[in-house]
Amino acid sequence: MPQSLDQMAQQALADVSAVMARLAPDALEPMIDSILQAKRIALHGLGREGLQMRGLTMRLFHMGLDVHVVGDMTVPPLGPGDLLVVSVGPGDLQTTKALMEIAKAAGARTGVVTAQREGGAAKRADAVLHIPAQTMADDQGSKTSILPMGSLFEVSQMLVFEMLVLILRERTGETAEAMRARHTNLE
Repeated sequence: MPQSLDQMAQQALADVSAVMARLAPDALEPMIDSILQAKRIALHGLGREGLQMRGLTMRLFHMGLDVHVVGDMTVPPLGPGDLLVVSVGPGDLQTTKALMEIAKAAGARTGVVTAQREGGAAKRADAVLHIPAQTMADDQGSKTSILPMGSLFEVSQMLVFEMLVLILRERTGETAEAMRARHTNLE
């Protein structure tokens, strides 16, 4: 008999909860420090990870930071004092490798959000945010999430990014009211 929607939801929530329980207590610190030190920030991700990175970009913008999405027409050049953050859940991609090399050559620091702490992108980065969740790199076998392919990583990204924003807000003294004031009125 197939599972009910409630049963599937409960299993998915249990999978996400298990990821959150495996997060290192200081998992966010390197990325928080890098964001707080950056003059300008550019974020990049592909596919559904890219959607999560766009969501993080929006929240950082709401905090008043100079933040951009790589590939948008208005993204400025990066240089010394700036930060490029890429999402590469499965560990490494040629596109993220190229972007990291360009940013580093321009004098910017790099950050990586990944599920693969020992992946190539993490080894090249100045700051790593490790989210220990299933991606397409490890979505086969007997011990997998109910969520397909990289969905567990992507859902976990959203929660981790919101916690990151809450911590940043606390450390900078930013208020919910000030963030709301920066929200677009073109809706």
